[in-house]
Amino acid sequence: MLVGSSVALAVAVLPAGFHSSPPLFLSRKFLKSLIRKQPQELLLVIGTGVSAAVAPGIPALCSWRSCIEAVIEAAEQLEVLHPGDVAEFRRKVTKDGDLLVVAHDLIRKMSPRTGDAKPNFFQDCLMEVFDDLERHIQNPLVLQSILSLMERGTMVLTTNYDNLLEIFGQQQSKPMESLDLKDKTKVLQWARGNVRYGVLHIHGLYTDPCGMVLDPSGYKDVTQDPEVMEVLQSLYRTKSFLFVGCGETLRDQIFQALFLYSVPNKVDLEHYMLVLKEGEDHFFKHQADMLLHGIKVVSYGDCFDYFPGYVQDLATQICKQRSPDADRVDSTTLLGNACQDCAKRKLEENGIEVSKKLRQSDTGRRPLLSGPLQVGLAWRCWQSPCGASLGSGGEGAMRILFQLPRETHFKHLLS
Repeated sequence: MLVGSSVALAVAVLPAGFHSSPPLFLSRKFLKSLIRKQPQELLLVIGTGVSAAVAPGIPALCSWRSCIEAVIEAAEQLEVLHPGDVAEFRRKVTKDGDLLVVAHDLIRKMSPRTGDAKPNFFQDCLMEVFDDLERHIQNPLVLQSILSLMERGTMVLTTNYDNLLEIFGQQQSKPMESLDLKDKTKVLQWARGNVRYGVLHIHGLYTDPCGMVLDPSGYKDVTQDPEVMEVLQSLYRTKSFLFVGCGETLRDQIFQALFLYSVPNKVDLEHYMLVLKEGEDHFFKHQADMLLHGIKVVSYGDCFDYFPGYVQDLATQICKQRSPDADRVDSTTLLGNACQDCAKRKLEENGIEVSKKLRQSDTGRRPLLSGPLQVGLAWRCWQSPCGASLGSGGEGAMRILFQLPRETHFKHLLS
């Protein structure tokens, strides 16, 4: 039995034109170690289960097997795969073998013999399979829940080729961005938390052949770049990854190289995975195995229909943990009696990069403190070693730092 908070399923208010599954009134148990996380402490890893719940009318989104089958059919229709190869891949995909290996073999078959990712027919097949995605969004409950977490600082990466989340977010007037591993600058910005509505596609996106990563050789520029690898691995060490709708993700070679096998002491980590409980023996064995990787496996139920409601309730619980000042407090905000400079240095000592400049949005922010307490704290920071180092300009710097009026002076505090 999972020890946690219990809530009842409810139906979210969705935008006009969308439909929700019938409400499932069940008692839900959540791990308190999960629901007490601040949204900004989490990183969502989105798998095919999310797409399957959102757009059930597209079979290719339901699973890796369905996606491979749809790509094979598209390849046959577009005549970009020899009939003999079509038959061979259909035979392979019906077996219970490693579907990721089958997918990589299929991708290589439709790519240049040099092994390069571009140009390739695989992308054309994906465009055929995922044509006109926005018309197929039927149950956006999961996407709405994910967006609510993103609004509060949760980061998102996906192994999916589709961009359903970005499409839905744009419909809700969110400045969504689709990112891939080929754009180092954007990856670094995202990993440092500077792209709030960015979704990192570690396999690439079906609409962008240049950004598609087909197998480990396709992202060697990433794995051989110390700066990129350090910032990505830092996420796995400092964030709690929440795997949502993921079945084969931990066996994915790209995910393994970027996170799973590149970070030592995984048992010290605390990540989470939502899974379908298909059988008790299998579930509890899987739960025990994943703990070795620092991953807590949690069941959302024994039926996939429970998945959207569970994600909604989980997101609601986590969003409740947001600090009242979360929209105003950031890495340059006062921490206790230390000034912003001291706070920044303390964060950097712990491996957290902080911008040296106040964010542009901070200029319109209300002061965290006011009145004599605000002035007094500014005075203490001015008299501290870091404040003293500012010299004659220290008083003005403290006024700016603590957002005090220009007429504020500290001389009267000397008496």
